[in-house]
Amino acid sequence: MKRLSFYATLPHDCNYRPEQLAVSAVADPRAQMTTTIYGDLIERGFRRSGAHVYAPHCPNCRSCIPTRVVAPRFQPNRSQRRNLRRNTDLGVFRMPARADDEYFDLYERYLQGRHPGGGMDDPTPETFENFLVSHWCETLFVEFRDRGRLLGLAVTDLLPRGLSATYTFYDPEAGIARGLGTYAILWQIEEALRRQLDHLYLGYFIPECDKMNYKHRFRPVEGLVDGEWRELSAD
Repeated sequence: MKRLSFYATLPHDCNYRPEQLAVSAVADPRAQMTTTIYGDLIERGFRRSGAHVYAPHCPNCRSCIPTRVVAPRFQPNRSQRRNLRRNTDLGVFRMPARADDEYFDLYERYLQGRHPGGGMDDPTPETFENFLVSHWCETLFVEFRDRGRLLGLAVTDLLPRGLSATYTFYDPEAGIARGLGTYAILWQIEEALRRQLDHLYLGYFIPECDKMNYKHRFRPVEGLVDGEWRELSAD
């Protein structure tokens, strides 16, 4: 960690606040990254995209709040309990992270159905692998299947002191009806408990962005504010 260098990207359009320009701090891609180092960095607010590790570093905005669920204290609310019951029929399979035609087909349909025009809806197998798979990080592709049919996939990083919910994608129709985005998070919280880990990292909470503020519903949730992890209020 002490020898790791960081670089700032050039300003670019923000994906979540169109009126803002975003800047990221990026760990030196030439450095030897490991799961242990990444585990330390994620506790400092970093995330990974493929093999690259980054954090928001915008000079005039602090909207992105790193979040994590405190797994041993988590209590599902009424809606989340219904979601768990609705999905008890699914088969769940932990698989090694890899590029696969079945995964890519689901990923492509998800982006086209859920994020059209979002800049990611023309993927290739190469961009899929570069975005979700890393040579240095221990990652699971968690499959959610209905009688053999792949409905959803949660990309989950295994870290020394927690899990990281890196990305989830699902069948645009069946996934919405079942609430698979919510179910994937609930399953990963339970997996953290099974592994005797304290936290599930959810990435960035952006209060004013509808696509990112769902993380506030998994309580208790902590946010990294001014360098300290604090429980976020329900407001």
